[in-house]
Amino acid sequence: MTHCPADSRPSWDAYFMDIARLVACRSTCLRRAVGAVIVKDKRILSTGYNGAPSGIAHCAETGCLRRQLKVPSGERHELCRGIHAEQNAIIQAAYHGVSIQGATLYCTNLPCCICAKMIINAGIRTIVYLSGYADAMSEEMLNQAGVAVRRFVPQSPPAAEEGESP
Repeated sequence: MTHCPADSRPSWDAYFMDIARLVACRSTCLRRAVGAVIVKDKRILSTGYNGAPSGIAHCAETGCLRRQLKVPSGERHELCRGIHAEQNAIIQAAYHGVSIQGATLYCTNLPCCICAKMIINAGIRTIVYLSGYADAMSEEMLNQAGVAVRRFVPQSPPAAEEGESP
């Protein structure tokens, strides 16, 4: 069991982003591990990570076509066996009949333009992301659709007092 001191309780953003980071650990992508968590009213509705569809061989088994062809990040999304974390989270919600309209998406990376289109049409209103992504069209579309986008900046833990051990 993990013991957390009372004064180290994370903010809601930190809590959900930490969960997105943990979800990313399930990724089967050889190039980038991404995790996504869809939340509404401080309740987790769905999660997703990037990798090959269910029942399909993972890239660890087949190799990465994008790596072999030297395709830069953010380009030629169709040359990938995997599905993005955001797409998986949206699909899982639909599969289980869970409405995500008005929800917030926590994601370890800013969504690409393909995911942005799905996010807009799914009715997600806010995106909180940890790292950027090379896709200017995504940001433009999300802005035009009125989806609030903000970068999560982790808070540094307070410095230890002199004489205290960390």
